[in-house]
Amino acid sequence: MFTQFFGNYLLNKGLVSAENLAQALADQKNTRLKLGVLAINAGFMTAEQVDKVHAEQQRVDKRIGDIMVDMGFVTRDQIEELFKTQPSGHLLLGQALVDSGVMSNAQFEQALASYKAENGISDADFINIDDNNTNKLVAHFYKFKDDSNVKYLTGYLTLLLKNLVRFIGDDFTPMDADYVQDRVLSECIGQKISGAVDAMTVIEADSETAVKFASRFAKEEITEYDDYAQACLSEFLNLHNGLFAVNVSNEEGNELSLDPQAYYDTLNLSELKNAYVVPVCFSFGTVNFVISI
Repeated sequence: MFTQFFGNYLLNKGLVSAENLAQALADQKNTRLKLGVLAINAGFMTAEQVDKVHAEQQRVDKRIGDIMVDMGFVTRDQIEELFKTQPSGHLLLGQALVDSGVMSNAQFEQALASYKAENGISDADFINIDDNNTNKLVAHFYKFKDDSNVKYLTGYLTLLLKNLVRFIGDDFTPMDADYVQDRVLSECIGQKISGAVDAMTVIEADSETAVKFASRFAKEEITEYDDYAQACLSEFLNLHNGLFAVNVSNEEGNELSLDPQAYYDTLNLSELKNAYVVPVCFSFGTVNFVISI
């Protein structure tokens, strides 16, 4: 989850554009982590040292790891440790941005260090998803207007992001929540939740993005935004809401019920109370999730 919010952080700091970020997310799957980025992330080398190694590599016929050792920046044991590093998503994103020239090694180094410091994130947090830390991160990024429902909003979005990783893929960046009252959604799927929490939840995307989202969820290729594609989006929403209801029941002992999902040609958010739109930018397009409590 910390990986996904790293993209949000880069965007909000003006270090990348939305187009750059979307392209980098798409490029991640074909990106190979380089020792320089790994060494920066591990704290073994600075960006300046990595740039010096790359410059030296243009002059001598040696492997980059050997050059790092020869220049006295790392030890052989540290090189071996880097080779064993798992390719975490935030590193692949950073490598894709560096490879494309959007960011320099120095900018990546500074951005990663600032992101970790500002959010109290350790290296282990990028690998091990801890519910408490994730909830704090979600609450930090999303500023909700209605304090009385913050715990439900935070819990809903935290679970949503986890379910997106689980069922759709991790190549996305959650954008800032937008508190809206006069927006009209089109061709969307909605489902009401009632009980201890009364809420309306919605998923919306343009037809091309919706088809790709549905294809990932169904694990098969879908080519048209037809009834089947809509049913896939509807089932994802129902699955997520069902898991949210289970969490509320387990944590509070309060039961929630779900209405059947419904398709809306148009849905005016002015009819809902305290509606938040949370855009999630995937490499294939943006999906909007709405929760109104």
